[in-house]
Amino acid sequence: MKNHILILFFAIGIYGYSQTKSLKNSAPLINGEAVEVGMSAERLHKIDQMLQQQVTDGNLPGVVALVARNGKIVLHKSYGMANTDSKKTMEKDAIFRIASQTKAITATAIMMLWEEGKFKLDDPISKYMPEFGKAEILDTFNESDSTYTTKPAENQITIRDLITHTSGIGYGVIDGDDRFKKIYAKAGITDLFTTKNITIGESIKKLAQLPLHHEPGEAWTYSEGLDVLGYFIEIISGQPFDVFLKTRIFEPLRMDDTGFYLPKDKSDRLVTVQQKVNGQWVEYPVTFYDTNYPISGAKTFFSGGAGLSSTAKDYATFLQMYLNGGELNGTRLLSRTTVKSIMGNQIGTIWDGGKHYGLAFSVINKKGEIAGGEGSTGTFDWGGYFNTQYFADPNENIIGVLLKQTQGPINDDSGWMFRQMVFASIDD
Repeated sequence: MKNHILILFFAIGIYGYSQTKSLKNSAPLINGEAVEVGMSAERLHKIDQMLQQQVTDGNLPGVVALVARNGKIVLHKSYGMANTDSKKTMEKDAIFRIASQTKAITATAIMMLWEEGKFKLDDPISKYMPEFGKAEILDTFNESDSTYTTKPAENQITIRDLITHTSGIGYGVIDGDDRFKKIYAKAGITDLFTTKNITIGESIKKLAQLPLHHEPGEAWTYSEGLDVLGYFIEIISGQPFDVFLKTRIFEPLRMDDTGFYLPKDKSDRLVTVQQKVNGQWVEYPVTFYDTNYPISGAKTFFSGGAGLSSTAKDYATFLQMYLNGGELNGTRLLSRTTVKSIMGNQIGTIWDGGKHYGLAFSVINKKGEIAGGEGSTGTFDWGGYFNTQYFADPNENIIGVLLKQTQGPINDDSGWMFRQMVFASIDD
């Protein structure tokens, strides 16, 4: 009994330290009128019409869109079907597999622990996970049996490298290099999400033994770095990764519909992943993954890079916390100084264009702003494997979230049209 009390006291202590009251007290997202926030109701209606037309034309089975400005939601609508076969109508509170939109949430958790002085961003990950102590780069590869040779890396992988996709780690089955697809498959790496009875720690320990694409810190390769950091959070915090996110991010922000796996009372709100076959939308089959992973299977794999499910309202709430400089509803998750660092260019000249890469966010620079249609300098964004996307503009205080669940080739221009039309709706 005494031990249970001590554990409870320790858990309360951790929770209290990581969520602190703020001098600011920004209100949670609420519904508002376009005119209140300097947006054109007529132009927002054109977005509404565009999305409905995309569904009517068969380019999408269904979609949920949300637009907010200055903390007020001015467009939040659903269109089409959540499941075409069963004629299930899409609802505004539908739950979507957000895949790589998970990365920003994992990075936020990392930076919360960083603010507590638990580590430095340029610490080698091997300091906390000895399995990564011997970084090796792929040298030669034998196509016949997937054997390979390596050469020693000059640098060790740092925590910053893992957040920014500059570690040299690959992404297995979705990797752009077929050699790494084969190497990861042979090693039994779980790349994204699974219904199998495996933990993130078990997979990461296997991953640590595999070769890198390149010298850490010298190139950008989309990777499982955020999965490594999900396991790192468990090591540093002493909590299961899912518990950490729930108690330190989702509950304080009231993101009640966000998590790795869905309870039975919410499973019917999960949107079906669909593909187009012979002109008809049908359920996507089991391939190298089972799309039922949020509601079936072992439910033990907490992918920091791709595992969460959420709603448009929940994810917009997360983004609003960032637009508020790390605070929402009187609770501070991050300092505004930390948010500034997160949005800064973390990869130097590795990217050369209209965006730079921060700590798990792509960020519009001046060149990107001038190109048009993407937002002001500082607008941050990303998307997910099942055709989800978001953006948030700190200068205009605007959020856009567009959620779908499709796979395979489709004729869908709604993503760029939505974003371009949202910024064109500013009228102040």
